[in-house]
Amino acid sequence: MALEKVPYSPFFYSVYVMLMLNSVIASDTLSLGQSIKDGERLVSPGQSVELGFFSPGNSKNRYLGIWYKVSPDKVVWVANGNNPLTDSNGVLTFSDERNLVILNRSKSIIWSSNSSRVLRNSVARLLDSGNLVVSENTSSHSGEFSWQSFDYPTDTLLAGMRMGWSLKTGFQWGLTSWKSMDDPSSGDYTYGLNVYGLPQFEILKRGSTKTLRTGPWNGILFMGTPPVESALFKASFVYNETDVYFEFESSNNDIITIITLSQSGLVNHLLRKKESSAWDVMVSTPRDPCDYYGQCGANGVCESNKEPRCQCLQGFMPKSQEEWQLFNSTSGCIRKAQLNCSEEQGFLKLSMLKLPDLIDFWVNKNMSLEKCKVECIKNCSCTAYANSDVRGGGSGCLMWFSDLIDIREFEQDNYVQNIYIKLSASELDSIKSPVNKKKLLTVTVASVISGLLIAGIALSIMWKSRKKRRGLQSQEEDINLPLYDFSTIAVATGHFSQTNMIGEGGFGSVYKGNLSMGREIAVKRLSKGSRQGLEEFMNEVLLIAQLQHRNLVGLLGCCIEGEERMLIYEYMPNKSLDYFIFDDDRSFLLAWKSRFDIVLGIARGLLYLHQDSKLQVIHRDFKTSNILLDADLNPKISDFGLARIFGGNEREARTRRIVGTYGYMSPEYAFDGKFSAKSDVFSLGVVLMEIVSGKRNRGFCHPDHQHNLLGHAWLLWSAGRSLELLHESLCESFIASQVERCIHVGLLCVQKLPGDRPTMSSVIFMLANEEAILPQPKQPGFFMERVPSSTEASLIREELYTRNIVTITMLEGR
Repeated sequence: MALEKVPYSPFFYSVYVMLMLNSVIASDTLSLGQSIKDGERLVSPGQSVELGFFSPGNSKNRYLGIWYKVSPDKVVWVANGNNPLTDSNGVLTFSDERNLVILNRSKSIIWSSNSSRVLRNSVARLLDSGNLVVSENTSSHSGEFSWQSFDYPTDTLLAGMRMGWSLKTGFQWGLTSWKSMDDPSSGDYTYGLNVYGLPQFEILKRGSTKTLRTGPWNGILFMGTPPVESALFKASFVYNETDVYFEFESSNNDIITIITLSQSGLVNHLLRKKESSAWDVMVSTPRDPCDYYGQCGANGVCESNKEPRCQCLQGFMPKSQEEWQLFNSTSGCIRKAQLNCSEEQGFLKLSMLKLPDLIDFWVNKNMSLEKCKVECIKNCSCTAYANSDVRGGGSGCLMWFSDLIDIREFEQDNYVQNIYIKLSASELDSIKSPVNKKKLLTVTVASVISGLLIAGIALSIMWKSRKKRRGLQSQEEDINLPLYDFSTIAVATGHFSQTNMIGEGGFGSVYKGNLSMGREIAVKRLSKGSRQGLEEFMNEVLLIAQLQHRNLVGLLGCCIEGEERMLIYEYMPNKSLDYFIFDDDRSFLLAWKSRFDIVLGIARGLLYLHQDSKLQVIHRDFKTSNILLDADLNPKISDFGLARIFGGNEREARTRRIVGTYGYMSPEYAFDGKFSAKSDVFSLGVVLMEIVSGKRNRGFCHPDHQHNLLGHAWLLWSAGRSLELLHESLCESFIASQVERCIHVGLLCVQKLPGDRPTMSSVIFMLANEEAILPQPKQPGFFMERVPSSTEASLIREELYTRNIVTITMLEGR
């Protein structure tokens, strides 16, 4: 493969000059009582790697990082990426607890190694591998470290680093992209190993949306991803009862090899000769459009060397022939003949494919392929099966129970892993050869008849669409909702220009617009590849149109035209709550009185949803980014795409698809799929803690323990030190009794058991009445140290059945 030259980036020129001007160079070791100031560096024993403070690109912020001496423009590890220094007064030293810490001008800790293992005589060393390690200061270097930077990769995987999981401790290694060339804080993309069922690598956007995945591990390789053969490095994959991880080692000391995750979600395998002036791209992923996740929809196969790229599996046909003719195949394929358990069935053997995603599946590593076939025939829901391991002629059973997602053709002669697709006997008889890809779209008499049928269906859909545009296809519901033309919304948003984009969610983007009469609007435009169909969209429209409350965002209308589906909301000039409370500068703009008013407002909004509206609505994705603020900072609950309606005496429901945002989900919902009004109450409790502290629950880090924000609040409350949770921006405006009451109520809301949590009417009463006597809260849900994780540690078992899949479909904005 030809190597592509990566041009030198001018953004890092200032970094390079700054580093060259540094006059003080430290050794490779930092001991107790010593420190590294801005301008000083640690240098590894072989003079290959350096550690020091730097400013990326055009940024004036300062960060502690590691880079190769021959390439200071390429920082490969950052300590305080999410908490920068604002001047050049940063210091790296040891704390009294023997942890490595970065101190700012006021000697406050902005980053800590936060090791739970305390050493009597700590010493930090920078190794030639690029690993910064903390160990006991002894003459023997045993390789046992109390902390190492290799355990906390940023956007770069170095030789010797791991990517995967420790199943014994639940510890995960993965890459996170930078936000931009000027900002090394956590960006939109993560790259890691999903070990649920069988290991497979995934690139996720904003923590939940898959943009790429490999096939599952088949005992030899990740099928669907060609092995990178090179004498320059040696890759290995460890998969046993305690560990699942990938790592590589360099085979040539004169060549540096790294793997990076770019800001746009590309994984690049780079190499650089030490005397070279640029990095060469050896492999870049995605390689072609078929690498992108779900290009051809359900039951479709992507073939990069064909036009059109997407074809249906044998026995399937396009769900929408009209869309496929326009080269939009995201709607996928459906069976030509529906399976009937009372009729004879068989299997179509297919090879040279990347196996479908493990969404609704079952795996047994000890079952034979023949037994697997019998079990799939017996189970009416089984749609396909395959060996889970190809070694030794094949072993193990992997079965799918729903649509087959993200399949691509793969030309790999070795280690073929066949998949067997269940079809009716009549459908199998009509297929003369197991692989007939060139004739999948041939026009026959049957297809002409199907075409006429599809045309009739299309006319029916068009007629119904017009009917929906006039009356939203409802004779029973009079919602009186304005319908806007696509051209009107396109003009209002500057034809959906990037400059007018104000947000991005799980189903599409949000744009600011101005109607001709001068009214500002926010337009939520569903992406054409969205899994939210017309019916779901109409349900959302009907739901929101019936909800009228001063603390819910107002729906002004919608647009349904062709493939376009848009919701038009009132525009909120002050964006969302998280825009203020999680920013060190903007947090000062939101004084305590405003925050307490916001708390009461969102509580009233939830009470309306749960009790006072004519529909009992469970939001299911209540979080700070879904609380919008108008010009007067009045809160408005938004984004009802995941909301569910409870009817009659229904109090609790269960789902197989768990949707929402980690950090705000209640335990019973995250683990068992059970949700109720008390699930929203739990989310409200998390939001209360975040409003008071200005810290996110997920990702919260404290130098003294490994708990999340809820655990930290519980520890402070139990010790009678609740006010220590308060963010520094509120020190001059807070009312102590209100802050303590918010924390107390928040702890009541996040109790582990739903029955222990208060109703929304009780929450409002307790918040608004100083005289109210509050009950004692019990320990919050998810109160645990982050390292021991029995849930994550038991992800791989000999037999694993996944009916409760965690699929986060709505995204949390950063």
